[in-house]
Amino acid sequence: MNPDRLAIRRQLDRRTIPLRGLTASLTPHRGWIRAIRDALGMSASELGVRMGVRQQTIHDLEVSERSRTIQLDTPARAANAMDCDLVYAFIPRTSLDESVRSRARREAAEHLQPVAHHGRLENQAVGNTETEALLDDLAERFIDRRGLWADA
Repeated sequence: MNPDRLAIRRQLDRRTIPLRGLTASLTPHRGWIRAIRDALGMSASELGVRMGVRQQTIHDLEVSERSRTIQLDTPARAANAMDCDLVYAFIPRTSLDESVRSRARREAAEHLQPVAHHGRLENQAVGNTETEALLDDLAERFIDRRGLWADA
């Protein structure tokens, strides 16, 4: 196992775990641009002037933010025009370490499936305890293998 990757995964997990529950409730119903603009009492026209665009463009930006089609540089410009910082983050749904281990275990199970099938055909099936031990061992080897996510 690559200790550097493990350390990086665990460090990112420590930083993102507290944010996991926020993702669903974090974004305002009408989007951040509209919410901050309204809270500041800033009209679309005023924000447009500050950004150097037309009022209609602000409306279009707010619509594209709500539909999640906005380009990332645009909310950064809007945030700057409203004296805000844009924070951009990926928040893993589960721990990164758990994701990697789960994927490695699935890969190991797929790898062992033909062997187990052949063993049953030859009446040489391995018991559940031995199978689990083989699966765990192989999954551990797969954790840092290149291509782990190739067909995910």
